[in-house]
Amino acid sequence: MPRGDKDKYTDKQKRKAEHIEESYEHKGLSKDEAESRAWATVNKQSGGGDKSGGSGSKTASSEKKSARSDSAKRAAKSRQGHARTAQSSLETQSKQSLMKEARSKDIKGRSSMTKAQLVEALRKQG
Repeated sequence: MPRGDKDKYTDKQKRKAEHIEESYEHKGLSKDEAESRAWATVNKQSGGGDKSGGSGSKTASSEKKSARSDSAKRAAKSRQGHARTAQSSLETQSKQSLMKEARSKDIKGRSSMTKAQLVEALRKQG
């Protein structure tokens, strides 16, 4: 069963969840399971509630969109039989994604690095 307040979702996200929920119920799932899956689908597609406020950690909508796009591209490659290796994975990531990884590994000088330099630094870091 879904948890939490749905105030941070836009009307469009709520309508989408309701439509998905009805579809799952039509397929024979229980009301609770249908609702749970519907909100999981909305969260997967949009990265959560789009209204401001909440926990204090803010993720820009462009960052959410970039992360979804990167994830979708990696998933598509996996389905095509391309193994996800660390080396090829770094080259396919956006510079923004590489910056996040470099930040988490505390790589010095990352803010002035190019994408190629970030890839190289992350490879050295392991």
